Amino acid sequence: MKILVVGGGGREHAIIKALKKSPDCGEIWCAPGNGGISYDARCKNIPATHVEEMVAFAKEEGFDYVVVAQDDPLALGMVDALAKEGIPAFGPDKAAAQIEASKVFSKNLMKKYGIPTAAYETFDDAEKAMDYIRARGEYPVVIKADGLALGKGVLICEDEAAAKEGLQEIMLDKKFGASGNRVVVEQFLTGPEVSVLSFTDGNVVKPMVSSMDHKRANDHDTGLNTGGMGTVAPNPYYTPEIADRCMQEIFLPTIAAMKAEGCPFKGCLYFGLMLTPDGPKVIEYNCRFGDPETQVVLPLLESDLLKIMTACTNGTLADTEVKFRAGAAACVILASGGYPVAYEKGKPISGLTEGQLPGADEVTVYHAGTALKEGQLVTAGGRVLGVTAVADTLPDALSRAYEAAGRIDFERLHKRTDIGVRALQALAAR
Repeated sequence: MKILVVGGGGREHAIIKALKKSPDCGEIWCAPGNGGISYDARCKNIPATHVEEMVAFAKEEGFDYVVVAQDDPLALGMVDALAKEGIPAFGPDKAAAQIEASKVFSKNLMKKYGIPTAAYETFDDAEKAMDYIRARGEYPVVIKADGLALGKGVLICEDEAAAKEGLQEIMLDKKFGASGNRVVVEQFLTGPEVSVLSFTDGNVVKPMVSSMDHKRANDHDTGLNTGGMGTVAPNPYYTPEIADRCMQEIFLPTIAAMKAEGCPFKGCLYFGLMLTPDGPKVIEYNCRFGDPETQVVLPLLESDLLKIMTACTNGTLADTEVKFRAGAAACVILASGGYPVAYEKGKPISGLTEGQLPGADEVTVYHAGTALKEGQLVTAGGRVLGVTAVADTLPDALSRAYEAAGRIDFERLHKRTDIGVRALQALAAR
C-alpha cells in the first residue's frame, strides 16, 4: 500500500516507524514531515491544515491509505474530504472529531450519558464565568478554552485573581483566537493522571498500553505547561482492576454515546483520565494519538499497525489482533532552551547518524522539530527530539533512554532529569 501520513512531529514519526514494520506497507510519504522524518519517508511540504491542497495531492499521487494524525486537519474535516474522493483514511470524520475540537461538546456528552467527569459549567461571557467562579469560591479552579489550542488551552487557577486573569487571556485577549469564544469552568480533580490511547471502529474499542505524561517544563513538575516533556509506559497506577472499571464506565459508554449521537468515532480515541478518590474520571478526550504518548506506546506494539488501522476504517476491529509486548518504554524529550515560550531555531544537532543513534540497542530517536540544512540536522521547533528506549523493566528503559539522550547535543538543549520518577515511586510502593 502507498501511504500518506499527515502531520510533521514526533507522533507522526512514531506512526511512520510502526507502519514500516507492516509487510503491507509500500511507499510511505509524510506531509509536511520534518528533517528527521525524511530519513524514513518522502516528505511533501504541505501544511497539515491545508485540506484542499492535501486532498488534491493524495488524489494526484494515488495513495491507497491516508493517516490523518493531527487534531486540526481532523477538526477541519480532512477525513470527510478524502472520503468524497474515494480515499480511505484513518481518523474520525469532522462530526466525531468534535469530541476534542469542542470541550463544550465533550462535557455535555459526558453529562448526558453519565460518563464520570469533573463538575462543570460552560460560558460565552467572561463576566458571567467570573460570577460563577466567585459564587462557588472553590480553588484551584480549572478554565478550559472550548476549541483547539495546541494542548495549551487549559489553565489551573489558584485564586480569584488568577481566574480573572485566565478569563481575560482566553475570552477577551483571545490568546487562542476563536477557540476562546466559549470556556468550560471545571472542578479541580486530584489523583494520578493516566493516558489511554485506544483503537476503535465505532463499535469495538481496543485500548493500547497505558502511559504517563510529564507536562511541566522543569523538574519536580514545575515551570510552564508544555506539549509534554517525556512519557513512560505502562502507567503503574493503571492496574488491571482500574482498567476493567474504565472499560465498563468510560470507554464502552463513550463509544456508545458517540454512536447514539449520530457521529460514530473511528480511529484513535485518547482518554485523559484522573484516578480520583471517587474512581476514574475523564479529564479530556483527544480525537487522535497523543504526543509524546505515541512515542512510548507504539514501540511496545507487537501487532501490525497498518492492519489495525485499516480494520478501524473498515469496521472489522473485532476480528483484528491488538497485542503489546511485556516490558516498558520511556521517552525523554530534548527541547530548545526557552520552550514553551521563546526559543531559537537552526542549532546544529550532534551525535546522530541519519537521524538515529549508532549502536544504541532498542533505542529510537523520534524527530519532533528538526530540519535538514545542507545535509546537517538542525533544530526547528520547541520540542526537538524524543529519545525512546524499550526494555524488560521501567528502570532499565529509563536508564537506557537517559544514556542515549546524553549522547545527543545542540546549543541550549533542555531536558527534564526526572522523567519516570513518580512511576518508579508507584512501583516501589506496590
